[in-house]
Amino acid sequence: MNKKLYVGNLLYEMTDEELKDLFASAGNVVSASIIRYQDTGRSKGFGFVEMETDEAAQKAIDTLNGQDNKGRKLIVSEARPPRPRNDFGGGGGYGRGNRRGGGDRFRRE
Repeated sequence: MNKKLYVGNLLYEMTDEELKDLFASAGNVVSASIIRYQDTGRSKGFGFVEMETDEAAQKAIDTLNGQDNKGRKLIVSEARPPRPRNDFGGGGGYGRGNRRGGGDRFRRE
């Protein structure tokens, strides 16, 4: 079964292909992708690599985590499942008691 790894502290110039090549020494890489900002396409400095086997994933963690890659120490760990998202919007609203239509107990008549 394939195992997904999180890879952090990547160079912003790194490509998906370079990331795949970096992990190929640990075993067969199913996929490698660097996460990018949608509006600019610039790297966020992290990505995900999917290894073919659990053994290859563990070897990649053991050999690449903390390894220097052009002046940056890689962070390699097992990827966590994504957090569930809610449909309540951005959450940048008003604090309690200051909401529009709220706070009636402080209103003067």
